[in-house]
Amino acid sequence: MEAREEAGLSKSTAVLSCTVMALLYVGILYTPTLILRLPQPSSFKEFLLRRFFCAAIASVVSVAACALILPVNIKEIPSLLGIYGVRMDHVWQAVVYPLCLTSLMYAGSMVLKLLLVVEAMKEHMDRGGGVLDFARDLLQNFGSWVSSAVSNILAWRNLIVAPVTEELVFRACMIPLLLCGGFEPYIVIGLCPILFSLAHLNHWMEIYCQQNYSVIKASMVVGLQLSYTVIFGSYASFLFIRTGHLVSPLLAHMFCNFMGLPVFFARKKGGMVALVFAAGVISFIWLLFPLTQPDLYHERTDDCRCWHGYCSWN
Repeated sequence: MEAREEAGLSKSTAVLSCTVMALLYVGILYTPTLILRLPQPSSFKEFLLRRFFCAAIASVVSVAACALILPVNIKEIPSLLGIYGVRMDHVWQAVVYPLCLTSLMYAGSMVLKLLLVVEAMKEHMDRGGGVLDFARDLLQNFGSWVSSAVSNILAWRNLIVAPVTEELVFRACMIPLLLCGGFEPYIVIGLCPILFSLAHLNHWMEIYCQQNYSVIKASMVVGLQLSYTVIFGSYASFLFIRTGHLVSPLLAHMFCNFMGLPVFFARKKGGMVALVFAAGVISFIWLLFPLTQPDLYHERTDDCRCWHGYCSWN
């Protein structure tokens, strides 16, 4: 705590910097048409490519601004990268433990998918097919899905561009600023998701058009999305602070975007899915702190003067 107080970064400066970064991340998406007066994109792919470019610019500007605002020597590259959570030590722990923890929330979803595969295999065998033939078809379908995803612009947005740029801005940049400003970790975990959710308000107009221009329906959908982003944002911030690794919330973000909302009930085998989902949630809560113990991700945590504050979270 003394290290942050000596740094001289005020709370108001930290909050203002984070707010500007959030507004920049959203506002720059509209720069091509509103400020640069570029013609409307001719296709949805071109529309998303423009947004990819704008999000990348916002991320680079935020990373550079964070380096200038924080009282650190920008010439010390390893130390600076460590502040952003870009580290080469304890990588496998930062990948495996948080990803396993996150997957517990999707226990019901994964069991449902497994049940569907088993049901499809039974139908295949009832038609006279063999297990090996089914496995081969399954692998071929998976390969086709991967090929389709690689060329799908939406998959690139949901699984690559959005997670990378959002985690850089809303975790790697904002959390060090807020901790350096003197905020306690639990306050940062609550504050960052609010800014994170604001970055998703730009979807309102798109959803408004999809809902036949119904303000009520669009507001309900966006409200649900914002609630989910606040919950996930809190979890991602928790992972970043506890592990000190950017890869932990990044992979959790990619995994959650890939899986979608957790399935807690289904028409077929609904009781089993609900039971497994409940067991997954209980396991998640039980393992949340043990699997994110700071000493799992660092050589030592005693008398540490790190920006992330993991050494003071016992």
